[in-house]
Amino acid sequence: MGEKKKIRVLAAKPGLDGHDRGIKVLASALMDAGMEVIYTGLRQTPSQIVEAAIQEDVDVIAMSILSGAHDYHFPRVMELLKERGVEDILVLGGGIIPDEDIPKLKECGIAEIFGPGTNTQDVVKFIEEHVKKN
Repeated sequence: MGEKKKIRVLAAKPGLDGHDRGIKVLASALMDAGMEVIYTGLRQTPSQIVEAAIQEDVDVIAMSILSGAHDYHFPRVMELLKERGVEDILVLGGGIIPDEDIPKLKECGIAEIFGPGTNTQDVVKFIEEHVKKN
């Protein structure tokens, strides 16, 4: 009767964005769904996010950005993960991201982008479907 390991999620706010209500609402929904959530707080650099993800042995990095700097921060996190040889973390982005930027972000390895008004249950479902745990 092996108990299923909880999905571990690092919730991060890269860059100089000072608004964290959305990521806190999401973190709460993920915890309600039985996931462990580590919230890194505001104004994290890509390298701080990657270091925390590795140290905490997370399954998912969920980044939220409203400042418009997603086209720098999100790909940089993916680059740093690759440099560290980490390929098994599901990386999600959210926040205010123009539709035309989404294909580029997905090309660099962001699994999905969730915009304003996303139902938190859609994010929970996406994570549960894409993280394989024994």
